[in-house]
Amino acid sequence: MWRSPAGQPGWARPALLAIAAVAAVLHAWNLPRADFAPLYSQAVKGMSESWKALFYGAIDANATVTLDKLAGSFVPQAVSARIFGYHAWSLALPQVIEGVISVLVMYRVVRRWAGVVPGLLAAGIFTFTPVAASMFGHSMEDGALVMCLVLAADAYQRAVMEARLRSLVWAGVWVGLGFQAKMLQAWMILPALAIGYLLAAPAGLRRRLGHLAVAGVVTIAVSLSWIALYTFTPAGARPAINGTTNNSAFTMVFGHNGLSRLGIALPGTVPNNGRVRAVVGPGQHLTPGELNGEGLPGAPQGPAGTPGNGPAAAPGAGPEADGGAAKLLAGRLGIAIGWLYPLTLLALLCGLWWRRHAERTDPERGGLVMWGVWLLTFGLTFSATDVPHTAYVASLAPPVAALAGLGIVRFSQAYRRGGRAAWLLPAAVLAELVWAAWLWSDYLGFLPLALLSTLALGVAAIVVLVLGRVGKPASAAVVRAGLALGAAAILAAPVTYAASVLGPAYSGNSFDANAGPVKVEGVPQGG
Repeated sequence: MWRSPAGQPGWARPALLAIAAVAAVLHAWNLPRADFAPLYSQAVKGMSESWKALFYGAIDANATVTLDKLAGSFVPQAVSARIFGYHAWSLALPQVIEGVISVLVMYRVVRRWAGVVPGLLAAGIFTFTPVAASMFGHSMEDGALVMCLVLAADAYQRAVMEARLRSLVWAGVWVGLGFQAKMLQAWMILPALAIGYLLAAPAGLRRRLGHLAVAGVVTIAVSLSWIALYTFTPAGARPAINGTTNNSAFTMVFGHNGLSRLGIALPGTVPNNGRVRAVVGPGQHLTPGELNGEGLPGAPQGPAGTPGNGPAAAPGAGPEADGGAAKLLAGRLGIAIGWLYPLTLLALLCGLWWRRHAERTDPERGGLVMWGVWLLTFGLTFSATDVPHTAYVASLAPPVAALAGLGIVRFSQAYRRGGRAAWLLPAAVLAELVWAAWLWSDYLGFLPLALLSTLALGVAAIVVLVLGRVGKPASAAVVRAGLALGAAAILAAPVTYAASVLGPAYSGNSFDANAGPVKVEGVPQGG
């Protein structure tokens, strides 16, 4: 396992394993101080004590009532609690594993698409995305979703290269499992996969459409399997469904957790205001008087595992305060996911322009389209709707990492070749430097020396890169120094914020994935 397979340089596998080891450290560092997730940890406790509760996704061992969400992401936590006992760290452990798997698979996806070096850069950028560094260290449902989306992209990449139906079907299976983890959010990847396959798969149009139809049926079947289980099981033989007044799984998924977020109420929908509402049907064991303020049996479990610590008591928890269509460009969401926006968009636009005359099945252009549609679909959706918790935007980490990794490599190659395109790399470094200063400006009290060092590194990189292309041809050593400084300057800010999770005050919590400081009433606080 330590040596690279044939066709890869000998250093590729050790480099990947080193990146995965760093990811494991970032995610697992605070396991001894892990906290229980408000609402959800108590549900996992019930699922870990009863196979029936686990099967039906119930919140109590008597399998009386469900959460107001699908329970797919909590199944690994419940299994871990059965094996290791019910502890905060045992509930967070599956997410640590999901994070490392996501890093390894990110490399494989991008390596197949663009090569070894972009793959390693994508794996490293994904590792040091602040929201991912925090999220995978806590018991959050978004970790399972992101892993499933990355695995779906991996299967898609195999499918689109050879027009392989089996691989495309596996992509649909992974999207369906992602639906079990986070419902409709998993389906947001479907336009990217469908458009990418239609554009680039090496097969006739009828065959491509047929493959997409089969994979779509599989996606729907896997996605709706839990809903079908509840629909065809008599109400008296299963738990009652939370988030509804009509005991309908369809209403809970597509009403309470879907259309209600857009202001549209299906019949039987309980408004989704960030609180779990319990609905107890006839013949069930619980009554509303036996439920606490969060709609769960007994007292809520807070960060320390003690009663009474609900979401309001968790630092940095609660609905995302940054509103408006520009919420992804600043504040908590900006520092969580947005450090590499300039590089990502520049890589996407330049890549599409450079490959504009390529044949239909050109792999690089097809990948640019797939990652670009993914980025725009999730980005526009999050911009237009409420984002209750920072972890939601972790779904943007894969396309940002893939496009940024490709951009660093392609702009470096253009710089080596010379000509007008050589100035794209200095331009990208300058854009990233300005953007990093903008994002960091909300938190000037956070690691000020790191901010100054990042700015100084960026200025030095720009100076060396400009000198390397002005006047006499630069030596190979100057070119290499400029490229290394440029890459370091681009990545310095997100790496700093991601690495801050090693400090407990900046690692976030199980209710909200905040790496770095959190601004509360204008005062920066620990995450």
